[in-house]
Amino acid sequence: MKNSQAPPSSVKPSAKTTRVPLPKATSAVADSAAAVPLASAATAPFAALWPTDERPRERLLAHGSECLSDAELLAIFLRTGTRGMPVMEMARYLLETFGGLRSLMTASSRQFCSVKGLGTAKYAQMQATMEMARRVTDEPLRQGNPLKSPEDTRRFLASRLGTYPHEVFAALFLDNRHRVIHYRELFRGTIDGAAVYPREVVRQALEDNAAAVIFAHNHPSGAAEPSQADIALTKRLKDALALVDVRVLDHMVVGHGEVISLAERGLM
Repeated sequence: MKNSQAPPSSVKPSAKTTRVPLPKATSAVADSAAAVPLASAATAPFAALWPTDERPRERLLAHGSECLSDAELLAIFLRTGTRGMPVMEMARYLLETFGGLRSLMTASSRQFCSVKGLGTAKYAQMQATMEMARRVTDEPLRQGNPLKSPEDTRRFLASRLGTYPHEVFAALFLDNRHRVIHYRELFRGTIDGAAVYPREVVRQALEDNAAAVIFAHNHPSGAAEPSQADIALTKRLKDALALVDVRVLDHMVVGHGEVISLAERGLM
């Protein structure tokens, strides 16, 4: 397209006209403007109007992470929103779309990456974050410390089994001082159940030279209440392992935010 502006010589400014040159941006301003990423540029006007004491990162540093809502914690993880959607708005949208923080963090790669603004990099980052949290929980057991209370066992098993969308049957094989030899996920099933074979459990206990065992499985439905089938299975496993002098200390059922001990219920 040709420039339609007339040549400068054809324009005669009025004698009363005063031309004021526009100020040039300083190099610092120019550099900072160039450094703003596209997503941040879309949200910058909102951030500028946001009081400092209401910004998630500043609130976390001032008051601690436990004071933040799920949306605020997620906003810190996301760091930036998308064009037309500030990061806090995006965090709330994701929680609403997935039905909560747990469902978001346990979503499959396909489900997670199907949302605009998310992708494989964010999915990998979230999986790494969850695995680090699990390893922090597991660290005392990896160092060979004995399980001192049912609460220690609950925390460990909840971190391992609490996020599966299908049923998993697992066992903690222990030595005679109740130190963990191995944690093993023995059987996997569907959302409705998993088939457990006592003979395979006995074989694994002997292979690990275990003196005791704690069983656990999850209920993907979220309800941790033991079923009659859970109680009957525990009795069969206890009888089978008694033949090789391996004690069954407990069987725990992991739900959403709750772990129930059959031993504490008197169901062993």
